[in-house]
Amino acid sequence: MAYFYCLKHNSVEGEEGCRASDRLGPYETEAEAARALETAHEKSKAWDEDPNWNDDAPPAGSPE
Repeated sequence: MAYFYCLKHNSVEGEEGCRASDRLGPYETEAEAARALETAHEKSKAWDEDPNWNDDAPPAGSPE
């Protein structure tokens, strides 16, 4: 079974639930779905700090 985090209701739901644009997932476990917002925040922060994806930093391996 797949689990999703519903952004509209701030809750975990199964495959039957709100429309796809209102939720994050799928996740393999209910616990992973419950952490969806925290996981998204962690990934966004990591991407923001990655020089390969950060337009403000020089590309990795290039002289500054």
